[in-house]
Amino acid sequence: MPFSRLATATTPTAHIGLGLAAVGRPGYINLGREGDLPAERTVGALRERTHELLDAAYAQGVRYVDVARSYGRSEEFLADWLNARPDIDDVVVGSKWGYTYTAGWSTDAEQHEVKDHSLATYERQRAETDALLGDRLDLYQIHSVTPDSPALTDKELHARLAEAAAEGLTVGFSTSGPAQADAIRAALEVTVDGEPLFRTVQSTYNALETSAGPALAEAHDAGLTVIVKEGMANGRLAAPHAPDVLKAVAEETFLGCDAVALALILRQPWAGVVLSGAASLTQLASNLHAAVVDLGEDQLTRLATLVEDPQTYWERRGQLPWH
Repeated sequence: MPFSRLATATTPTAHIGLGLAAVGRPGYINLGREGDLPAERTVGALRERTHELLDAAYAQGVRYVDVARSYGRSEEFLADWLNARPDIDDVVVGSKWGYTYTAGWSTDAEQHEVKDHSLATYERQRAETDALLGDRLDLYQIHSVTPDSPALTDKELHARLAEAAAEGLTVGFSTSGPAQADAIRAALEVTVDGEPLFRTVQSTYNALETSAGPALAEAHDAGLTVIVKEGMANGRLAAPHAPDVLKAVAEETFLGCDAVALALILRQPWAGVVLSGAASLTQLASNLHAAVVDLGEDQLTRLATLVEDPQTYWERRGQLPWH
């Protein structure tokens, strides 16, 4: 399993990954994004920014990179970077299928992505991913599984995914929505020929949304690698949008709100990789400080007061505009 490469890593940042959702396309739902990226969000400008981030992240010990078919040109940008650096062979690459990018490089498209977990979509997008990443792809995840997703019950799809796993590809899934815990537990029950199908799970978990925690602990105990996304709650936990409690704890640590927010996740014993969604070198540097944040019991108690009801959290997330 590719994540075993991270198990013996000694750098503090080895368990922080870089997600390219915010830089692979011109529009996304992160708060403050209008000031994070170049004014002209051309393909060339975002390719250059992505490569700058990848260079900086790799130099500082990051070894997992997360992309998706629906993240605009994220797979293409990553492939370009890898192809230009053939000596780099220790990066773990994960992508996702199940959403199709439909915005046409526009920030004001009526619809930015379309979800479809069918076998036909898997086959089409697997071919598209293979054309770009080839044998550099380590992990392929079903994108945003919910309890009602047909991907949980489609036996033909399961058989095809098991074939890919038998050929060496790690198969995983990501989750979203207020019922993440239910989706995780349902996915843990999926087997092919008596063997568990999924080896990784990627879920939203942060200071505001902790509902998936117990299920992620169960997944970890079952042998899955847990990847945490949206640790910054799409910018809600970054200055200047951060709650006062988080700002106060950040001041006490002499680091940023983002570093504290990510450190809170890194300390979970089940967290294998925590993603940074940095869109600038400044954000990345600040995010990576999470590896050295030491939080005391009083600080943890105060941060625990930030937890929201999952339904409330996801309703607010759904209202965030595409910038």
